[in-house]
Amino acid sequence: MGIIIQPIVTEKQTAITEKRSNRVGFRVSPDANKLEIKAAIEEMYGVKVVKINTMNYDGKRKSRYTKSGVISGREAAFKKAIVTLKEGEVIDFFKNI
Repeated sequence: MGIIIQPIVTEKQTAITEKRSNRVGFRVSPDANKLEIKAAIEEMYGVKVVKINTMNYDGKRKSRYTKSGVISGREAAFKKAIVTLKEGEVIDFFKNI
């Protein structure tokens, strides 16, 4: 499994990217550090990374009511990285569509 799992394309992340076009969010491997994330993004997208902020999220508890009773479980925990690119550089996730 690679270091970068997937880009984050949510309403909140899109609002951040619209404010500052050089910030992009990625879901990354939980055991990856900032240097590994920086190297992977620079290699994959061919951009210069200035700064990386990482956040660890615990999985949320979820429950559902069914005919057979309450089913409870947990979402998976994950790590998120907000990457600040060099001024003037952008990553376009939708150029191949």
